[in-house]
Amino acid sequence: MGRLAVLLLAAGNGVRLERSEPKAFVHLGGKSMLRHALEGVLRMREMAQIVVTVPISYEALAREIVRNTPGAEGRQITVVAGGATRQQSVRASLQHLDDDIEVVLVHDAARPLTPPMVFDAIAATVRETRGGVVPGLPVVNTIKRVDVDEGVVLETVSRDELVSVQTPQGFLREDLVRAHIDQDVDFTDDAALAASVGVPVRVIAGDQMAFKVTTAWDLRRAEQLMAAGALETIRVGSGTDVHAFAEDDRPLWLAGLLWEGERGLAGHSDGDAVSHAICDAMLSAARLGTIGEVFGTDDPRFENARGEVFLRATLAQLKGLGLEVGNVSVQVVGNRPVIAKRRREAEEHLAGILGATVSIAGTTTDTLGFTGRGEGIAAIATALLHSRTEGPVST
Repeated sequence: MGRLAVLLLAAGNGVRLERSEPKAFVHLGGKSMLRHALEGVLRMREMAQIVVTVPISYEALAREIVRNTPGAEGRQITVVAGGATRQQSVRASLQHLDDDIEVVLVHDAARPLTPPMVFDAIAATVRETRGGVVPGLPVVNTIKRVDVDEGVVLETVSRDELVSVQTPQGFLREDLVRAHIDQDVDFTDDAALAASVGVPVRVIAGDQMAFKVTTAWDLRRAEQLMAAGALETIRVGSGTDVHAFAEDDRPLWLAGLLWEGERGLAGHSDGDAVSHAICDAMLSAARLGTIGEVFGTDDPRFENARGEVFLRATLAQLKGLGLEVGNVSVQVVGNRPVIAKRRREAEEHLAGILGATVSIAGTTTDTLGFTGRGEGIAAIATALLHSRTEGPVST
């Protein structure tokens, strides 16, 4: 399966916004709209090559914004000069794609609050249908066709077959490239351009938050939504970890606590199934993989490492993505130790590390399975993450 690319268009001048700087560089809640849009792209499930088009005089500032955007470090992000029109900017972006790119999403930085799930849905549908895909919303207002010179209503247009189209718009790379070859007509969006060369385009559900900031009123609306907390990103992930009891006399570390007199758990690190399951849940919510993928299963740096080491390292990665932990819940499955005896202590210890509410419960399997036979312990964790609250920044 070929890779994904996102073309982030930020070269528009934004005359109707009544600002001196280009629209994508106008600040919204202390950050440029370009940075907001880039953050949304970076939070997609699938890692994408990203090409950002900006006015030529803003290339240096755009690169600074990219450098300062959480999650951008180590990502393949190219800033290029855009054209005078949308099509020229897309055409310029296509020249910078890697050979193995199969699917291309085209997105307007002027839709800075578009949720990451919209990008994910568009990319998945393009791969499934092998055609063009755009997000859209039903038209809710009554639509009239009028004589533009006289202002006289000619007819009322049925809304049943109308949708209001948004971005990102997704296509197979070969289709988008073909649509741009020797194209002289200036279309209002990429879907119309693709359809003009016979590419089938379908509409899937869009999102109210993907509205376009065109006027000063739109900008105020976006600022009000941010102030009201309507844009907080909520993510939920689950994780599981299992460890057998060790054959030697190592101590038991569980939920970050030392359990005196209890048989320890086998593992390259301390075998803390609770801490490891929490890490897995947090990494899952952030779409970063598993604890084994991120930290390795036999890395010498983590030999006998306490669960706290993995928890703090995972938190550092979440911070880089602008995320923090809201709540964690853990179910411990096993005959021993008796979790209820130190439940409050364990919850307070882990809450102190995570900076979030933690709830832990223990259960048994009524002698069924390896936990019922007393061969080991399993832990199942769920973590809720949300976007971090930050003050204004300079980009």
